[in-house]
Amino acid sequence: MAVNENMSTQVAKYQKKELELKSLLEITQAINENKSSAVLLDIFKFTCLVHLNIRSLLLYMVQGERYEKMISHGLKNTVPDQIPADKVAYDKSSGVLNIEVGASYSFSELESYLPVYHKDKMLAILFLKKKSHEEDIDLNFTQALANILVVALENKKFAKKQLEQERLKKEVEIASSVQRMLFPAELPNTPKLAAKVTYIPHSTVGGDYYDLIQKSEDEFFFCIADVSGKGMPAALLMSNFQAALRTLLRSTSDLKMVVEQLNYTIFDNTKGERFITFFLGHYHYKKRELIYINAGHNPPVLCWEGENRTELLGAGTTILGAFETLPFLEVGRREHLKGFTIHLYTDGLIETQNQQEEEFGDDRFHHFVKERLCMAPKQFHKLISDQLQQFSTGTEQRDDITLLSLRFH
Repeated sequence: MAVNENMSTQVAKYQKKELELKSLLEITQAINENKSSAVLLDIFKFTCLVHLNIRSLLLYMVQGERYEKMISHGLKNTVPDQIPADKVAYDKSSGVLNIEVGASYSFSELESYLPVYHKDKMLAILFLKKKSHEEDIDLNFTQALANILVVALENKKFAKKQLEQERLKKEVEIASSVQRMLFPAELPNTPKLAAKVTYIPHSTVGGDYYDLIQKSEDEFFFCIADVSGKGMPAALLMSNFQAALRTLLRSTSDLKMVVEQLNYTIFDNTKGERFITFFLGHYHYKKRELIYINAGHNPPVLCWEGENRTELLGAGTTILGAFETLPFLEVGRREHLKGFTIHLYTDGLIETQNQQEEEFGDDRFHHFVKERLCMAPKQFHKLISDQLQQFSTGTEQRDDITLLSLRFH
């Protein structure tokens, strides 16, 4: 009789081990086949209910600053869908779990709990209730199985995040490539006009824009702009802005009409949430006339070489995109121009800081220009770049820097 009981016990043990092995095989096979998180959770639940001595189970997994309910089966009481992480405390030494929840929630029907750790972080909590009180649950095996599941789910989450980062990186690279195509491929260096630009984006995708457009032998447009914000949204808005500007300039030379239409387009696209500072100039060689509109941008510096003086070109209007209709608009005009230079720049240049958090500033830049009124743009840019680098040594760049210099002969 004793022999039969002993044989029966051994058979039961082997059957139990066989079920556990089958459970382990099912979950690992699903992981290796890269099944979805939902499928892995279903397999784990099925395994616990069919192969193990479990009637009810509840699984919470950490999601940021909270524990989120992932599996709930066989419960009569109400349990929360989410538990703030700071309301959950587990003491490893005593094995005591403390969860602070409202009076309407209860875990009392569940008989045991298993914390699932990875290194020093508790990733999940598994609550259990036995199917048969005559047989115990192999808590060590169940915890190991839960650990395999939770780590697999965490790895899937990490892999998804990596894929998202790779996708974003690729999008940024594409946006950067598209943005580079927006800028002029070559700058003129002729007896009529010598141009030079220094463009240093703060990140892969910048928010500054400059352009040179020769409409005819006698008409030449030039501009500089700065979009509020940085990154992809700024780059996308700038690309739309450039397309709209070039389309408008093909049909008209009326700066007032161009700027009003650009303002409406930006406002219509962004509903006033983003804006652009913008300077647009138009020089007519035969008339020797410069007309311009400054839309809230840093005033370019006009150098009258023959008269040995400088002035700031501030006439215009407010920033584009802030109002559906521009509240005022003045077109600036300068006549009888012969040889002159104009320096256009974005605020990243003058807001460059040194280690004492002092800005390079307008005054320092304007003084630098006045000392070099008749200098060729190429040489001017080399000297100002050296000056900025020396000034900002040991500090990080905080914004896009653009300087466009045009010398008309």
